Amino acid sequence: LSGTPVTAVVHTAGVLDDGVLPALTPERLDTVLRPKVDAVLNLHELAGDVSAFMVFSSLAGTLGTPGQANYAAANAYLDAFAGYRRAQGLPAVSLPWGLWQRTGAMTEDLGGADRGRLARGGVLPLADEDGLELLDAALALNEPVVVPARLDLAALRNATAPVPPLLKALVGGRPRRTDRASAVPLAQRIAGLPE
Repeated sequence: LSGTPVTAVVHTAGVLDDGVLPALTPERLDTVLRPKVDAVLNLHELAGDVSAFMVFSSLAGTLGTPGQANYAAANAYLDAFAGYRRAQGLPAVSLPWGLWQRTGAMTEDLGGADRGRLARGGVLPLADEDGLELLDAALALNEPVVVPARLDLAALRNATAPVPPLLKALVGGRPRRTDRASAVPLAQRIAGLPE
């Protein structure tokens, strides 16, 4: 790039090495963290005066995903780093993408059961054209982190898992259970308990 002016940085690197926490060795953590953390730090130091600094992270870092603690941490770092750059008066936006409809390197191992689990949890796949529209909309906002994802709010509201704190305002209240026990006043239920 010698002699070529760099006006924008777009960081899209990522590596997966999923596993439950006890199985995540320092080497496995490093495999996933390095392409995100080290790369964005290097780009930050080398970028100079650019008009745009965009990083692609993942919804896994925003909501958490079972078996992806290392990947979630790497992506949460990118989101926080965009905030750091903005606080320094530098351009930055992090886009924690949701699931794409088109299978790519990061989703090639997702089977129908995985996609079904995500859908039941309220995460729906993005078509290419929808993703590009969300990219344009995100770039028009003046925010360090914008989440371009397709969410099924009804599925999130009705899921058995707790609603992620960041989505509670979008989801609103969950339907209340109306079983027989909840129809009896609390004081009466407590009085009926054995000592």
